[in-house]
Amino acid sequence: MAEELEKRDLNRIEDFISIAKEGKEVQLSVSLRKQTVTQKLRPEEKNVLKNEADIYLLVADFSFTVGTLTGKISKIYVSGTVDEPLNATRQQTSIANSRLKMDYLRLRSANIIFEEVFF
Repeated sequence: MAEELEKRDLNRIEDFISIAKEGKEVQLSVSLRKQTVTQKLRPEEKNVLKNEADIYLLVADFSFTVGTLTGKISKIYVSGTVDEPLNATRQQTSIANSRLKMDYLRLRSANIIFEEVFF
């Protein structure tokens, strides 16, 4: 079974959902993180006072286990600017959680075992 799975490209959540729908036991752990990155801005953009901006990404790391095979998939759920108003950050977090919940529903419908966590 492990050889059969290793031959597949397992780089999407859907790949593990397919495996679970084939009747194989798939376990999952989810960890969440907020990653800050600096984005370079193009000089031709209007109203640009500086040439870079700090943005944040809300990312979920999915660690799948099928027998002895493991796979990790990271997915960005939302991005925003670090200096945005608190209200906008809360709205972005709500959007990320809604998107995450949709993925959780797809994973649960395939009988994948995991604990739900939110941003």
